[in-house]
Amino acid sequence: MSYPDAGPVLADICEAAGRLILPLWKSGLTVHTKSDESPVTEADRRAEHLILAELARAFPDIHVVSEEHASEYGAPEAVGETFFLVDPIDGTKAFVRGDPNYTVNIGLVSKGRAVGGAIMAPVTGETWFTRGGRAFKRVNGGPEVEVRARTWPKGAAVALMSHTMKPETIARYAEEYGFDHPQPMDSSIKLCRLAEGAADLYPRHGPTMEWDICAGQAILEAAGGRIEAHGGGPFAYGKVADGFRNGWFIARGAA
Repeated sequence: MSYPDAGPVLADICEAAGRLILPLWKSGLTVHTKSDESPVTEADRRAEHLILAELARAFPDIHVVSEEHASEYGAPEAVGETFFLVDPIDGTKAFVRGDPNYTVNIGLVSKGRAVGGAIMAPVTGETWFTRGGRAFKRVNGGPEVEVRARTWPKGAAVALMSHTMKPETIARYAEEYGFDHPQPMDSSIKLCRLAEGAADLYPRHGPTMEWDICAGQAILEAAGGRIEAHGGGPFAYGKVADGFRNGWFIARGAA
């Protein structure tokens, strides 16, 4: 299977993980604390186990870097030119709170770039994925619809922010970036909303991990949007020396 065709397979795997996760949402699962003080639940672990098994079957020659495995055993010290980045539940804090904006992420990296991926939102049944250099969406197994990022709408630009962001910080970002309407939202679904033209900007002035955004970047870029490293320049993957940690970035809709 060629890499441009991987997205639909990744979408199927994300949806299988989403079906496993959804009944566990709001079920009172015990929340454990990882070494970095972030939460993890049995839903994260079960979803990761399913995803790793399915990726091994579909793509046996491609290495996988996955959040929970890296947290428990340490991030790998080396990766090949091509590898998957997996976040079985992106937005575990939202999942634990009972909020709907959490996702399943699988991204594909080649030569330091996000080249394919899929993201599934279990609560809404939405799945976004790449195929042949384009971005698509389906809902609850329905028909696939191509999605495109929109150009900046004068006087109506929407920026997506963490729901915990302070009002004074939002005001500062509004002045810096020129958006009109801030909207709180968790997880990588923010990148999908940009990709489908429902929003225009996602400024991230804080750390993320590569598995948090790889799939979203691939989908956004396939839809005509972009992610820029803070200060300009490309956004690279495979940062093993940094433990796969990202710096700041700005995600935008179409130019």
